[in-house]
Amino acid sequence: MSATEAQPTQHASIRRRLLALALLPLGIVLPVLLVTLAQWGSSYLDRLLVAKVGADLGVAHGYFERVSAGIGTAIEGLAASSRLNRQLTSPSGKAPEAIQAWLRKEQARLKLDFLHLLGPDDCAIGYTTAPRELHPCFADWPVIRNARKGLATTENDVFSSDLLFAIDPRLAGRAHTPLLPTLNAAPDPRHAEERGLMVHGAAPVFSADGQLIAVLAGGVMLNGNLEFIDRLNQIVYPDGSLPAGSVGTATLFLGDVRVATNVRLFEGERAIGTRVSRAVRDAVLHEGKTWLDRAFVVQDWYLSGYRPLLDSHGDRVGMLYVGFLDKPYMAARKSALNGILALFGVAMLLAAIFAVLWARKVFRPIERMHATMHAVEHGQADARVGNVNSRDEIGELARHLDRLLERQQAQAASLQRWGEALDSEVARRTAELQQALADLRTTQGKLVMNEKLAAIGQLTAGIAHEINNPIAVIQGNLEMARELLGSDSAPVEPELRLIMDQVHRIRLIVTKLLQFSRPQDYVGYLEPVSPTQLIQDCLLLVGHLLKKGNIGIEQQLNTARTASCNKTELQQVMINLLVNAIQVMPDGGTLTLTSEDWDEADMPIGLRISVRDSGPGIPPAMLARLFEPFYTAHKPDGHGLGLWVSRFLVERYDGRITVSSEPGHGACFTLWLRCELLS
Repeated sequence: MSATEAQPTQHASIRRRLLALALLPLGIVLPVLLVTLAQWGSSYLDRLLVAKVGADLGVAHGYFERVSAGIGTAIEGLAASSRLNRQLTSPSGKAPEAIQAWLRKEQARLKLDFLHLLGPDDCAIGYTTAPRELHPCFADWPVIRNARKGLATTENDVFSSDLLFAIDPRLAGRAHTPLLPTLNAAPDPRHAEERGLMVHGAAPVFSADGQLIAVLAGGVMLNGNLEFIDRLNQIVYPDGSLPAGSVGTATLFLGDVRVATNVRLFEGERAIGTRVSRAVRDAVLHEGKTWLDRAFVVQDWYLSGYRPLLDSHGDRVGMLYVGFLDKPYMAARKSALNGILALFGVAMLLAAIFAVLWARKVFRPIERMHATMHAVEHGQADARVGNVNSRDEIGELARHLDRLLERQQAQAASLQRWGEALDSEVARRTAELQQALADLRTTQGKLVMNEKLAAIGQLTAGIAHEINNPIAVIQGNLEMARELLGSDSAPVEPELRLIMDQVHRIRLIVTKLLQFSRPQDYVGYLEPVSPTQLIQDCLLLVGHLLKKGNIGIEQQLNTARTASCNKTELQQVMINLLVNAIQVMPDGGTLTLTSEDWDEADMPIGLRISVRDSGPGIPPAMLARLFEPFYTAHKPDGHGLGLWVSRFLVERYDGRITVSSEPGHGACFTLWLRCELLS
């Protein structure tokens, strides 16, 4: 009789208790872990979505501010232009018809909805669409009052239907927006919105002697301005920025009414005339809060961001909204939860099977030993455990223990192989994630750099535009003075020539500003530049700074080669390096200037110019960022563009600029200039 045939039935209870003991923790821990993971994942996804819509709202508001500022800048530039001054002072331009025609032309050019020229008595000197007697409310706006005080301002204001009709009947027609029934919106007794949300500005117009002679006012109505809202939406939600199925939307509200939006109703019609939900209206318009949460938009739920818009009196008159459809995110969340549930179900099933098989393997040798001993007790002398030659029970236990150990060793090896495979997979996935993170950081850095460069271009172009206008006025008046004085101008001719030289210098500075805003249009002409002459000219220009700072000069000029570049631009680079070196030596020091040949592989390439100071040096952590735009190295009066611009100019001519420094031993900047540019 075999040992397995003699197994007592009462041992089944022991097996069940052991299985229950193994499976009970598994059945408790895994569900608790599942619930915790699901709740944490859902909360984390919600926080990510709220953070995203908050960032989107910030981008949208920034674009709205830039558009508003652009309208004000255009009006201010036109008010200060010599063209308007000539129009008002010339005999032919003083006619109302001529001023009217000129204003209509400028309105079309600037894409404004109205452009008025007001006199000191609040009557229209010139107008595009309004009668001479303007609406009484028009002259009471804060932008008009500020312009009379000599200040140019731009604000968002709500124009009544009467004021819009007085300005242009077509504007009143555009502002008329029938109110559509909207789910979850607060009741409104009105049937239509007749007001207009206007971005308008005003700027003073001064005569040649500085007297206020007029006020130029203009604006753009945002009601129905689909081009603006579609551009804003494209900037916030470019193609591919949202998952498949989601839609990015943007809206301008007048009060709680959508006056410009890309939110769609049925059949693709824009939801203009619908209203925001009561909850959002109360939070944003009544309490002045920024809404970042889910909200019901027209006919579906969106992850939404709402921000109040203030008028010139500080009152909340509208809202700016951006958001995206949250249905795909909710579907993805549901799919992820279902996947996790399925995964945990499979894991529990596999764990249960593994536990049963493991328990069977554990009990089999014990049951065989117990059956053998039971058979022997009942007189079955031929009962055997199996494959054991010794009838001694201790020997039989030893052999079974040996086999159990062998089994455990095999299982341990299998687990080790599983662990190694798992470690390899984890390492591979970690490397992929690290590479993806590095690519993301690189992309983010490039985006930030592009935004900084775009800001530099906009800033320099704006500064150049603002400076050119008064320069033209100064130059024109100076030439007129020479003509009027004739031969009497001889005693003051040196002063007049000095003024003209300074005007020319300012024009060169403006040209440089435009050069960095549009470098492709201002590439300098090439000429051979002697390093010795260049250094001497630059030292002469910064001589007052050297004397003031008690700076000594050492020169080691050992090259007779010339560099092929633009002399003015190279002089700008050298002056920037010299000024930086002087600034790091406030208590005096020594400035060493060297020039030498630049050869590689026994081939003449060009020349090197080095500027070395005896200052405190540059910490290693700062060296890698010196040539980044807007990095000032803790200089309170620096703008962070000097070294960046210098590198830009040198690299334009196939050169480069390098820096070396040791803390406490000064710094050395080296220009590597080619004798001939690469083709």
